[in-house]
Formats: sequence, structure tokens, C-alpha cells
Amino acid sequence: MKYAIGCFFSAVIGGLIVSAMDAPSSGLIASSEAQVQPNSTGPRIIPPTPLKPAAPQVNANTTAPAQVTELFNGRGLSPEEEINVGVYEKLNKSVVHITTKSTKSDGFFMLEYDTEGAGSGAIIDKAGHILTNYHVIEDAQQVNVTLFNGKSYQAMFVGADAINDIAVIKIDEEPNVLHPVSMSDSSKLKVGQRVFAIGNPFGLERTMTCGIISSLNRSLKLRGNRTIKSIIQIDAAVNPGNSGGPLLNSHGQLIGINTAIASNTGQSSGVGFAIPSNLVSRVVPQLLTHGHMIHPEIGIQRVYETEQGLLIAKLTPGGPAEKAGLRGPKIIRQRRGLIVIERVDRGAADLIVAVDQKQIKSAADFLDYIESKKPGETVVVTVQRGKEQTPTKVSVTLTASHSNRP
Repeated sequence: MKYAIGCFFSAVIGGLIVSAMDAPSSGLIASSEAQVQPNSTGPRIIPPTPLKPAAPQVNANTTAPAQVTELFNGRGLSPEEEINVGVYEKLNKSVVHITTKSTKSDGFFMLEYDTEGAGSGAIIDKAGHILTNYHVIEDAQQVNVTLFNGKSYQAMFVGADAINDIAVIKIDEEPNVLHPVSMSDSSKLKVGQRVFAIGNPFGLERTMTCGIISSLNRSLKLRGNRTIKSIIQIDAAVNPGNSGGPLLNSHGQLIGINTAIASNTGQSSGVGFAIPSNLVSRVVPQLLTHGHMIHPEIGIQRVYETEQGLLIAKLTPGGPAEKAGLRGPKIIRQRRGLIVIERVDRGAADLIVAVDQKQIKSAADFLDYIESKKPGETVVVTVQRGKEQTPTKVSVTLTASHSNRP
């Protein structure tokens, strides 16, 4: 009897085990497929969140998606990289490395010692003329130029405009070795436009940096308190040795000459300045022809800036302004016994308010306008004279000035 009961329970348990083995192997899958009726009693079965399929394994040799590969050209360059590379490949052979040797004397001991300098330049024609800054070659007894192929030459001085910090030197070489730059119109530049600087910072030949135009028409004081107001401000890295090198646009055209940086350390701080190409185009032809810049001369040596305009402080005796009838301050002499007392009556001087009907607010504005003219041209200067209510217009014919020869 006990044996029969034992067999019975063994059979029941074995059947249950077989039933469990025949059930689906994944309880999660079974639960997710279960449908629960709204009116059914008992606990609701909450379907689990379906598992996300595993991310496919990426093989190192897997081809990039089509939308990514379309951004690159046959050389594997993006459009931006293609411009950068194109500018460098086109223009790096136009950039030269300039080194100078000078002899200076110690002011105290009167001892002479040799100094060396370095800068950059750009070839501007097949005749071997090279554009650079005047301060790069200033006072140099010897100027050497190294081309892209490593060949060095002793350069000859052609001409310079010290006021605008522009100079031209020359080397003798076959035309097929020389790669001139082309000029662009700097008046069409826009803030935000991409620019490239190629030069020799710290002696590292033909180094290219890129950035954008940060601002236009900046004022930069150069020599003799001369201020140029059309300066280009850039954020491309410019360091010692970049001076005289070309500033280029995305077409590989020269838009300026890198000339200065704003820095407390003498190294790039992201604020660089370049002389615009339109000023270069105006100066260089005269340097090639005359060896110096012929500036227009109006014959006004000094003015006082006022809220109303420019009060003439000193005229050049016999100069264009004086001959035309402009008036400076009057010298009044009074004799008291053996003593002669002089005083200056500034009220007798003309107050310049406009030139060619353009309002003048500063001495820099006045000088820039005169500099834009040529010797022999006539300008109409509008002045307020004394207590006269009606402004007086005086026509002044500009003469040539050669006083800035370096």
C-alpha cells in the first residue's frame, strides 16, 4: 500500500516537472505578449519596457556615412581645409625671409656693435621687387633675402616711405623662380572676412596662420606722430618676424601688409594690424619711380583742435596756404623802452571747418584728406575768419613735398 502511494506521488510530481519544461523559456517575452482584459479580475500584468537592440559594432574599416564623405573632396579635405591649403600652396612661394645686419653705437661709451634683425616680405613682380615694412630694413647696412627654395640673395634698396612704413627692395633672379602676389581692393573688405598671414615668426619660414578681420579703419600711430586711419585689425596670430609679410584673402590676393601687434609681451595676443593694400598700391609706384614718396604739401605746420574745427597755429612761410590767403595767428609787438614784448593773437587765425565741403573734426581727418590728393591738385578750404558771420572759402593748390626721404 505505501509502495503504491509513493508511486502515485512520484508520477504527479514528474508530470508537473514535464509541464514546466514545455513552457516558454522567457518569462519576459511571455508577459509582454499577454493580453489583459479590462474587466478581468486579479492582478494586472504590466508589460515590461521593450529592450533596445544592441548597437552594431563599428569596425575601424567601416566606410563613413554618405552625408559625411560628401563633405570631403578627392584629397580628403573639407571645403574650409581646401581653401586653407589652396591659399598656402598658391602663395607660400611668394613670401620671403628677410634678415638684416646693422651697426649701432653705444651712446655712453661710443662703442660700435653689430645687431641683426628679421622680417618678412612679398614678391610683387617678375623683376624681383619685394614689398616689406620700412622698419624691417631701417638703418640696415646689409639686407639678405631667402626664397622658398632656400637660396639666399643680398638685396638692394629701391625706395621707402617712412611715414607709411612701406619699403621696396630688389633681388636679381630669373623670372621663372619668382612668384609675385596679386593685389586686391582693400576698400571692399568686410568685418568677419577670413584672412591668412604668411611670414617668418621667430625665424620659422613661411608659417601660415589664419583668422578673421576683427575691425576696419583702425587708427595706428606710426612714425613722427603720423596716424594711419585705414588700418586693418585681425585676430590671426602675428608675431615678431611677421612684419612685412602679406595678409591674404581666401582668393590668395594681398589685402595688406602685416605691420604691428597690440601686446604687452611682444608676442601675439590676438590683435594684429595690417597696412591696407590700397595704400600700398598708391605708394609703391612712386617708390619704384622716385625712390621715395612725394606727398602733397598744403603748408600748414600746426593746428589746434577745437570743438568748432581746426585753428591754424603755424603756417609755412611762403607755402601754398599762405600764398592762397589763409591766415595764421598774428604776432603783436609792443616796445616798452628798450624792451620789445611779443604776444600771439590767436583770434586772428583762421578756423578750418571744412575741406572740399567735407566737415573736418580732427587734425588726423585733415591730414588724411590732404594725403589722398596729389601735388598740383586744388582743394577748397572753408574757414571761419574772426567775427565774420559768413565762412570764407580759400582755394589752395598743393605742392610736392620730399621731406620724408628715409
